[in-house]
Amino acid sequence: MSDLVTTPEIERAAERIAGVAVRTPLVPFRRDPAPSASGAPALLVKAESLQPIGAFKLRGAYSAISSLDPEERSRGVVTHSSGNHAQAVAYAARALGTKAVLVMPHTAPAVKVEACIALGAEVVHVEPTAQARAETADKLAAAHGFALIPPYDDARVIAGQGTVGLEIVQDRPDVDVVLVPIGGGGLVAGVSAAVKALRPEAKIVGVEPALAADARDSMAAGRPVEWAAEETGRTLADALRVQRVGDLPYAHMRAHVDAVVTVTEDEIRQTMRRLVREARLVAEPGGAVATAAFLYHLAELPEGRTYVSILSGGNVDPALLLDVLS
Repeated sequence: MSDLVTTPEIERAAERIAGVAVRTPLVPFRRDPAPSASGAPALLVKAESLQPIGAFKLRGAYSAISSLDPEERSRGVVTHSSGNHAQAVAYAARALGTKAVLVMPHTAPAVKVEACIALGAEVVHVEPTAQARAETADKLAAAHGFALIPPYDDARVIAGQGTVGLEIVQDRPDVDVVLVPIGGGGLVAGVSAAVKALRPEAKIVGVEPALAADARDSMAAGRPVEWAAEETGRTLADALRVQRVGDLPYAHMRAHVDAVVTVTEDEIRQTMRRLVREARLVAEPGGAVATAAFLYHLAELPEGRTYVSILSGGNVDPALLLDVLS
């Protein structure tokens, strides 16, 4: 428990990212942002798709890179990611005047790869397995002296992601249930640490695709469970194809997360469509899962009057978005 990220660490991360990351709004999915007189639950969407890079990952990446000492930062940074964290590292590195090398699977969406290159980063393509990505990043760090910025298994990154939870409770002190997408677990770790510290009675529910449900299995088994890349690769939610949650995120999940639910591919697509049409928000598949849990699995969630779902990213391939909307 002593290794878990604390509220002061999250508050310091909030100070570092101020003016870089956007304090995103809570957008009412239903017209009335407050619970109705009938007692029907209200849903608010934390629109992290409105960040400069289109995803929450900027918070953790900037928090981590800005905390490096000047000598470390001058040598450059390296990370491995399927897209959003890579783009966040590229953006933060450029803002802080350092080089970024990004190890990305060759299956990463072109829209995310192109965004990274446009930010001046160097991209190294590898096979779409967690082992290939991590080993390549480690080798590059050792060979060139780059500082490694992990995508989720890192206290500095988790503290940065925790600023999402800090803002949720500050903006809605009455929040009852927070729904959080789970990939590697950095977001749910930080958000759960912040929310449970500030509002202990609130419930935290992790959400992931049924085709990549390693977090659900990990919580059931009492230890991190790994899925094969061939299995997680089946989901449309490319941002959530992580094969196994990180060790530090898992420790946070065991301490703070109340439940993990899964959603289907059809539910993800329907939710992407509904977010555009009913909330005027664009979500990538992984960014839609938390809202999908509210829309299609409300009976499985803890009871409450005020729910917040985190729309973690909106970096969707235009062709896929067109297909979903049509």
